[in-house]
Amino acid sequence: MFVTIPIYLLLFIGTCLFLYMVIHGKKSPNFPPGPKPLPLIGNVHLLGVKKPYLKLMELSKTYGPVFSVSMGITRAVVLCGYDAVKDALINHADEFADRPRIPIVEETSKGHGVIFSNGENWKVMRRFTLSTLRDFGMGKRSLEGKINEESDCLVETFKSYKGEPFENKVIMNAAVANIIVSILINHRFDYQDPTLTKLIQSLHENIKISTSPLVVMYNMFPSIMKWLPGPHNAIFKNRFHMYKFIMETFTKHKDHLDVNDQRDLVDVFLVKQQKEKKSPVMFFHNENLAELVSNLFNAGMETTSTTLRWGLVLMMKYPEIQKKVQHEINKVIGSAHPQTEHRKQMPYTDAVIHEIQRFADLVPNNVPHATTKDLTFRGYFIPKGTQVIPLLSSVLRDKDYFEKPEEFYPEHFLDSKGNFVKNEAFLPFSAGRRSCAGENLAKMELFLFFTRLLQKFTFQPPPGTDVTLSSTDGGISAPVQLEICAVARM
Repeated sequence: MFVTIPIYLLLFIGTCLFLYMVIHGKKSPNFPPGPKPLPLIGNVHLLGVKKPYLKLMELSKTYGPVFSVSMGITRAVVLCGYDAVKDALINHADEFADRPRIPIVEETSKGHGVIFSNGENWKVMRRFTLSTLRDFGMGKRSLEGKINEESDCLVETFKSYKGEPFENKVIMNAAVANIIVSILINHRFDYQDPTLTKLIQSLHENIKISTSPLVVMYNMFPSIMKWLPGPHNAIFKNRFHMYKFIMETFTKHKDHLDVNDQRDLVDVFLVKQQKEKKSPVMFFHNENLAELVSNLFNAGMETTSTTLRWGLVLMMKYPEIQKKVQHEINKVIGSAHPQTEHRKQMPYTDAVIHEIQRFADLVPNNVPHATTKDLTFRGYFIPKGTQVIPLLSSVLRDKDYFEKPEEFYPEHFLDSKGNFVKNEAFLPFSAGRRSCAGENLAKMELFLFFTRLLQKFTFQPPPGTDVTLSSTDGGISAPVQLEICAVARM
């Protein structure tokens, strides 16, 4: 009995095998070494889809700090350890400044915005983002006051649970989201506002499924996968929901735009859009606006709120550290509102916040880079356009720079006299041309929210439960701990 194979399937398989032979049969001279790939799937079978960075770090023990892996028919270079990552992103910043072509990202972002764009568009959008964030208070007292007002709302919400167990994920997300939303559209949401909760849910779903097997398959074979059902369709749906909200907001802003009273980032963008109309090359168009606002909302909310959630879980796990932080808060701040200037007088608290960021290892894979031209790096030839994975997890857990890399150990950032000391391998915001544009905003938020919460509460696990420090799978490493108890202090 013979089985009939559709001709389109035979053509697809033949094309994939041909591409595999072309790409892997003509290796670049002296390309970084790596495990031998299988036809079509490359090294995906070795990496898996759950926390692939762990397997990549294991492979570096065999192949060194610069090696290669194949994701389907795409070969990527992996950088492992602080020395290699620093060498690439700082010493060779221009050569590693691009983003690679990732099918599902290209389908959603279309090369717009700031995170996944390249070339002149990226340069213009990044300059605009940095200058506008500064204009609206990043690193200034005006924004500090807004964060403190939001922290008061967060405190009142925590108080409403009267020390009983509650899940803080949505609440923390909403509080932090309100800071970036105030900059983007000059608005504040109630924590239970259905518009905000829907946006946050859409973002969480996309983060969760971004590394799912079918999304990995989509990036390997987009021409086939785009026609099949799967989680990649949910990504498109969620992105559409975000864009719909942004464009509705954009329309309202355009109707009430006052060039002499620019209230937020969207207003500033629209003013530049008007000025650009006579220019032969346009960057301040609606597509860039939608993607830029989406980029900043997603990055500005998720990373900071997740870091704070890690902080509360770690304080529950290590109550003796929590007490030391609270002692320093009592000594330096008392019952007043925390101010960023207090940080210099609080070395232990500063060290704890740094260690929370290091231990949380929030974006372990990092956002991938790509080479802007052919280059020789550490003795290896890397062609232009090669995808590069600078593993942040390998930096934040580099045993050459951190005494106890697998433990929560604030002393990583303290000297023998208890003074705060910097550690050059502390790169939670990445480094180089593509480092996080909102780094200063995130630092301000982390200090003000964290100190305010520990000033007002002692955090404990629900009775009869153990605190777990396990992390979730997906693009963001979040704590799996569900419930906390916030016991009022004053």
